[in-house]
Amino acid sequence: MRFFSDNAAPACPAVMDAIQSANCQTAAYDGDEWSQRLDAAFSDLFETEVRAFWVTTGTAANCLALAALCPPHGSILTHEMAHIEQDEAGAPGFFTHGAKLTLLEGKGAKIPPAAIDEAVGRVRKDVHQVQPRALSITNATEYGQSYSAAEVAAIGEMARKHDLGFHMDGARFANAVAFRGESPADLTWKAGVQALSFGFIKNGGMNAEALILFDTDLYGLVEVMKKRSGHLSSKGRYAAAQILAMLDDDLWLDNARAANRAAALLGEACGNRLNLPVEANELFVAMSADEAASLRAQGFDFYDWGPGEVRLVTSWNQDMSEVEKLAEAIRSL
Repeated sequence: MRFFSDNAAPACPAVMDAIQSANCQTAAYDGDEWSQRLDAAFSDLFETEVRAFWVTTGTAANCLALAALCPPHGSILTHEMAHIEQDEAGAPGFFTHGAKLTLLEGKGAKIPPAAIDEAVGRVRKDVHQVQPRALSITNATEYGQSYSAAEVAAIGEMARKHDLGFHMDGARFANAVAFRGESPADLTWKAGVQALSFGFIKNGGMNAEALILFDTDLYGLVEVMKKRSGHLSSKGRYAAAQILAMLDDDLWLDNARAANRAAALLGEACGNRLNLPVEANELFVAMSADEAASLRAQGFDFYDWGPGEVRLVTSWNQDMSEVEKLAEAIRSL
């Protein structure tokens, strides 16, 4: 009974059907009918004109966006626990050809607007220090916390104040939208976001993510960088088909709601053990090593997150009978 990562969940049936539908002789690279439909599909979803790219990893989506927003001699403000800092093996520096990450603090891996003001204020405006040029937040964060539209807008105001490019890592964007109940538009471009990494793999995709450009002037630059960095697959139609299948009838949102419901049920069982409120599909739970061993002995699989803490992650297809079993096991500790 696995609760260790939504990355390990299977692809949903609609995605597999879409891959099969794209298994035909057609145009290569991004010239096929599926790839050509992405701009319009995402423009409808976000209620504004966007340019959209398929890529095969979240790292590529994040780093292509950052490379378009930040020059090699600039710095990117981000949370100290952000995926681009903790789990991408220096890829942002690789893609940007040397840009620096400037790390900020904040509870639940959320960046307070004041922290941006303070970080920019510490940098002298001379050639001896790296100048902040971009900002990256994650929604939902690496600690399962969701920014509201108002919170994103407050950060967007700071980005405008300091002339920073604004990127959102949305590996679990669907879960944030499902929890907040606010529109994708309000959570992104209306709040100042210029580029979004829209995650699908954690939410039922197989090997397809999307990079959405609300600042459409960035399109030509990203197009070249995508090819130059080795991310222009010759049979990209398989990725595009997956994405379109999940956008159809809001399957992406239904999947996220299912994962969030499972997490909320576990959150109720955890009670005071929760180190943070449940705002997506991740839970961070206070638990001793002996208690964690007891749960594992009953067949539950999850990550140890640090001394006295475990992480539970629910997926789009989580078996609710297993969720109920885990909830009862936690109550019985």
